[in-house]
Amino acid sequence: MRTALRWALAALLAAAGVAHLTTLRRGFRIVVPDWATRALHTDKDTIVVASGVVEVGLAVALVALPRERARVGAAVAAFFVAVFPGNVHQWRTGASAPGLDTDARRFGRLFLQPVLVAWALWATRGDEALGR
Repeated sequence: MRTALRWALAALLAAAGVAHLTTLRRGFRIVVPDWATRALHTDKDTIVVASGVVEVGLAVALVALPRERARVGAAVAAFFVAVFPGNVHQWRTGASAPGLDTDARRFGRLFLQPVLVAWALWATRGDEALGR
């Protein structure tokens, strides 16, 4: 089960990353808070592209680096935590983005983030953490 969920997480990250780099790139800019562009000294498009590259890289690492599984899982969880302010910004501003075009969906998305963090950590936890 853990393996299947790890592969599903990798697929989700890869799909999201590719979307950030291609078809949904423009729509994802709305999620980037203005303070992020000031803090990072860049523009929203660069942040969207960078997050897409990171998502694809994490997806590849989940399947290609089995010996680093726990570290990659921690990195995936940290990524989900790092992008959470964008989700809050989108909810607070009421800005629509692909798939998040209602207040209810934007609000619900906030509760998905902790699930994604837990998923990343659980799916990449090694057998040694289970006492085996």
